[in-house]
Amino acid sequence: MSSRDYRRLSYWWDSLPDDLAGPVRPALDASTTADVAIVGAGYTGLWTAYYLAKSDPALRIVVLEAETAGFGASGRNGGWASALFPTSMSKVAESSSREGAVSLLEAMFDTVDEVGRVTAAEGIDCHFRKGGTIALIRTPVQMERARAEIEDHRSWGFGPEHFSLLSADEARARLDATDVLGATYSPHCAAIHPARLVRGLARAVERLGVTIHEGTRVTSIEPGVVRTEHGDVRAPRIVRATEAWTSHLPGHERDIAPVYSLVLATEPLPAELWAQIGLRQGETFNDHRHLIIYGQRTADDRFVFGGRGAPYHLGSRIKPEFDHEPAVFDELWRVLRELFPAVSSRAVTHTWGGPLGIPRDWYPSVGLDPATGVGWAGGYVGDGVASSNLAGRTLADLVRGQRTERTALPWVNRRSPKWEPEPLRWLGVNLGLRVMGSADDAEERSGKPSRRAELLAPFLGGH
Repeated sequence: MSSRDYRRLSYWWDSLPDDLAGPVRPALDASTTADVAIVGAGYTGLWTAYYLAKSDPALRIVVLEAETAGFGASGRNGGWASALFPTSMSKVAESSSREGAVSLLEAMFDTVDEVGRVTAAEGIDCHFRKGGTIALIRTPVQMERARAEIEDHRSWGFGPEHFSLLSADEARARLDATDVLGATYSPHCAAIHPARLVRGLARAVERLGVTIHEGTRVTSIEPGVVRTEHGDVRAPRIVRATEAWTSHLPGHERDIAPVYSLVLATEPLPAELWAQIGLRQGETFNDHRHLIIYGQRTADDRFVFGGRGAPYHLGSRIKPEFDHEPAVFDELWRVLRELFPAVSSRAVTHTWGGPLGIPRDWYPSVGLDPATGVGWAGGYVGDGVASSNLAGRTLADLVRGQRTERTALPWVNRRSPKWEPEPLRWLGVNLGLRVMGSADDAEERSGKPSRRAELLAPFLGGH
């Protein structure tokens, strides 16, 4: 893919200022050495480089990227910098402790603010607006789930300042969708322009002396050496920050399943329509259905709206044509019009997608193997905008051999089980996606919780 094609990756890329969109940085042209080699110039790799360079300016840090900074999910996501963690508190506590689970969520709360602090300090205009997130309740079954969710948060000691249940009137005051019975609300989320964030972050790390080589595809990661098509980078510390593309590295084929999420953007909507709809404070939104949807109001007054439902492809294949599934885009547009009928006469200007990295137990991790010097982070299941910042800070601590509160969090040095071999992986992932989608239809017809979704939830990280 040439540099002029990157604008087509997403609305976010298409709306980048020219100076942030390019040019493409030079590829590695010969073997070299570094103190730290980082594979992947998305959020995880760039946050790690940022905090390492800030903590020790003498470090020689080299970032290697197969395409261009922000090519992956970092430049294509829904624009939520949230404290959401894809694994339930109970599951985190099972593998650590109650205190560990609480500490991890509190660290995620702080991380949303950290993203805002750094972007302000570095002059990264990513349209950061911390308006929280509202999850609509539109059926009695969803109300049952929402109340149980709030009760669960209370059992962990998190009060209404962190998670609250809104009445129908309170919910509509924030977001006036159809059939609203209420909503849950958390202040721990900011709407952002994700491509502005990742491209601005790349510039920030370069100002700190970090070298980024784009157009440099890594063929393998071994202790002490990263091998590429253009030469080797030898370094005592190596960080793998490849998210969905991890499955394409030798030895990591079953670590991550790349599952696609698709997104659309409308034309800018007029002020009088937004006065009716809401989202005045920069709230992000979703609802309490099983199959995930997500949306936000952009700085130029568009709806950006996305969701799951695209198939997983046999053998963890990742191809540009998988970014576009017309049937999924049609369904997303139907759901958005169902929620907000007033947008029906408006145009959809952009459709795009990309793969998410999903570990077998839906539990993200960050760590460093002291025996090999190789660190990693990822498996964010689509909640990586803020999680990657916490991961980057943690990796900076681990690389420098420091013990901190971050390095004691329960996701550190945790290993998820491997995904099943094919074709079991293909069958299992796609069955899960289909069941979660059909569960919403079944609940709407019956008015009762879906037993199939409840049975499958333990295999999907508790979602």
